[in-house]
Amino acid sequence: MNIGFIGLGNIGQPMARQLLSTGFNLLVNDLNKETALPLLKAGATWIENPIEMAKQCEFICTCLPGPFQMKELIIGPNGILNYMKENTVYIDHTTNSFKTVQMVSNLLSKKGIHMLDAPVSGGVEGAKTRDLTLLVGGDQETVQSSMSILNALGKTVLHVGDIGTGTICKLMHNSASLSMMLVMVQCLTAGVKAGVNASTIVEVFQKCALGRNFDLQVRLPDTLFKGDFDPRFSLKLAYKDLNLAMEIADNFNVPFSIAEICEKEMSQAISKGFEEKDSSIFLTMQEEKAGVELRTNK
Repeated sequence: MNIGFIGLGNIGQPMARQLLSTGFNLLVNDLNKETALPLLKAGATWIENPIEMAKQCEFICTCLPGPFQMKELIIGPNGILNYMKENTVYIDHTTNSFKTVQMVSNLLSKKGIHMLDAPVSGGVEGAKTRDLTLLVGGDQETVQSSMSILNALGKTVLHVGDIGTGTICKLMHNSASLSMMLVMVQCLTAGVKAGVNASTIVEVFQKCALGRNFDLQVRLPDTLFKGDFDPRFSLKLAYKDLNLAMEIADNFNVPFSIAEICEKEMSQAISKGFEEKDSSIFLTMQEEKAGVELRTNK
């Protein structure tokens, strides 16, 4: 069978190479043909435009800069929607817009074309070594029929739900990661300005609970995710510690916006009489505002 791959950028090109090394018959296209040259030397076939690729392929993968480019490729003036064969599987690895994925998937399904949204985590380095995690949204049958391709691209394939859920998971993961970087740097800058050597406080972060990702791996699964708030580390003590850290930041004139948000949420939880409960109970303030509980069966 023919597999098409469109979008040979920093991540797309090494992903496409993984398909080649697995033995698939690979057809490639990109706005810049030079990006395809290493793949062509390795045995891939260049296709001059996406429409011709759509006519020839049973599976089409894309890894594009964003929603605009993906939408243009599929339903734009020169889009491939009307040229894809019935029962083609379209696998989109773009970090995309949830609304765009839903819209395009709906249009494809009307043509008898199946879609998976499968953004990846692991970066350029992971794409080169196949050490990627694929977050796959779509129906079970389409996922199963595509597993040989998905497994060729990454070591971990997570089927996270219906179409669009891969995109949701990727965006929430990236948002959490970026926000965590900011709060860490706010705390690092406060620590350094207060007199601790930068390499020392970085080592502290790496070797203590934060560096072991203790909250996500241990504390939250034992407390919030179970709804069990028997105190391990009480909210009263956590609130005290946070305020003492904020005092340092204030003394040294360091912005501390994330901690300020936490302080307000903790204060609300204390006003409800939760000060003797586990510190994680303050996170239920976010649950209340969002109208959802984060309870798992794990």
